[in-house]
Amino acid sequence: QVQLMESGGGSVQAGGSLKLSCATSGSTYHWMWLGWFRQAPGKEREGVAVIHRGTGTTYYADSVKGRFTISQDNSRNTGVLLMNSVKLEDTAVYYCAAGHPNPQLVLDPQQFNYWGQGTQVTVSS
Repeated sequence: QVQLMESGGGSVQAGGSLKLSCATSGSTYHWMWLGWFRQAPGKEREGVAVIHRGTGTTYYADSVKGRFTISQDNSRNTGVLLMNSVKLEDTAVYYCAAGHPNPQLVLDPQQFNYWGQGTQVTVSS
């Protein structure tokens, strides 16, 4: 089994920065990709950024490219999402997830099996 716990959410003004962390525990056999996803009220959950635990390869949604950075610590068991230049539309519940997604669908939430409980990010003007 794999457990994930997010931390670091909160309120931030537009243009500011916020850092989210995702601590994983349990078997690493079950996942090679760690991802951040978000869900705004009334919208579907969408992929934000993912990282391959072994190679460090990353992918980003177009909406966050150049503003958000995903990384992992040296143990490769903690993922971090650094959010810079945040916008009002970044307001959402952010989830971290782990799994073995189809390489063509790495930003698809349905490809991930293990999920954290989510953390709220609210951007204000």
